[in-house]
Amino acid sequence: MSHHLDPLSNPLNIKTIREIDNLDLPIMQKHHIRILAHCLQILKNINVDNSFEYQNKNPLREWCDNQSKKFDDKKFSDIFYEQLESTSQKLSTFSKKIGKSIEDLEIDDLVLLVEQR
Repeated sequence: MSHHLDPLSNPLNIKTIREIDNLDLPIMQKHHIRILAHCLQILKNINVDNSFEYQNKNPLREWCDNQSKKFDDKKFSDIFYEQLESTSQKLSTFSKKIGKSIEDLEIDDLVLLVEQR
C-alpha cells in the first residue's frame, strides 16, 4: 500500500495531516479532529463549488449523490449525507459560538471543539 496521498481522493493535504498527528493529544482525539477536518474541507469545497451546478438544490445532498455514483450505492449516499449534515450542524453551531464562520475554522478551533466534549 502506498504512503502517498491521492490529492483527488483526500481533501486533507499532507501538511494538515501532519499538523494533526503532531498534536499533543490522545489518539482518539486526533482521530476525531481528522474526521472533523476532513468533513470541514469537504464543506469548504462544496461552498466554493456551489455555482449554478447546484442552484435550487441541496449542495451537500448533490455532492454525496455524486460521490455514491463511484460505488453505485445509494445507501452510501444516504449515510454519508446524514453524517456530513450532522457534522455540518455541529461545526456551524460551534463556529457561531466562537464568532467565526465555518470557512474560517482552523485546526486549533477543531481541537477546542474536541476538547470541550
